[in-house]
Amino acid sequence: MNHENKKEYIKKTGPLRLYRRYLSIILRSKMQYKKSFFMLFVGSFLASFTVFLSVYFMFQRFSHVKGYTFQEVLLCYSIVLMSFSLAEIWARGLEAFPSMVRRGEFDRVMLRPRSLLLQILGTQCDLERFSRVFQALAILVYAVAASRISWTPFKIATVFFMLAGGCALFSGIFLIQAALSFFFLEGLEFTNIFTFGLNEHGKYPVDIYGKGILWVLTYIIPFALVQYYPLLYVLGRREEVRYALLPFAAMLFLIPCYLLWRAGVRHYKSSGS
Repeated sequence: MNHENKKEYIKKTGPLRLYRRYLSIILRSKMQYKKSFFMLFVGSFLASFTVFLSVYFMFQRFSHVKGYTFQEVLLCYSIVLMSFSLAEIWARGLEAFPSMVRRGEFDRVMLRPRSLLLQILGTQCDLERFSRVFQALAILVYAVAASRISWTPFKIATVFFMLAGGCALFSGIFLIQAALSFFFLEGLEFTNIFTFGLNEHGKYPVDIYGKGILWVLTYIIPFALVQYYPLLYVLGRREEVRYALLPFAAMLFLIPCYLLWRAGVRHYKSSGS
């Protein structure tokens, strides 16, 4: 393929098609070591399953947590686990991006005539995390069947709103983590508070942690907009439709995250590695 043909091919290849190519390459590379992939798949499942067991054994001792039953907590837990796992699968490249900056590999990315963000997202994809998605789906099905919620089409849609909003929120936090690496070469571990920390403690409705935490997770990091408030609507504790639509407001969080990323790209100077 000569230079002109390459330029024409690049123009015709859309971002979604290119991203599918990235996924295809990653999948083929992982399937070269099937046993390793299987062990990582099982390990990811078991690691997440221990969190479920902690919730289960706690409810063997207590009948409820601040008025929330076991099935209601499982509904909350499964939605957060699934949204975080999906974000971690497709945004894994952002999580690993700081090491790319330190090694000077971002220079090579900037030379390619494609979206920088698309290329970063296509560098890694943790398909092993699908084990957590399957686990979350199983827990969600059980919670829906066992709960005493009076399900309506709009409440079912609210669950999907929560999943989409949660995935967007966690992706935005991963994007912030990547953008900050332009300004600080060393990794900023505090950002894990808002990724793995929210996934860990988000298994319970956030109002159990107090009004201060609820305020932070409403107005600073809008996690409560995809977890607590729409959950109140699903559980029938609030009837206002706006509670169900708040996950869409949380998606706006991606805008400042992307602007920070763009500012970081403009600020970038090669590490010289």
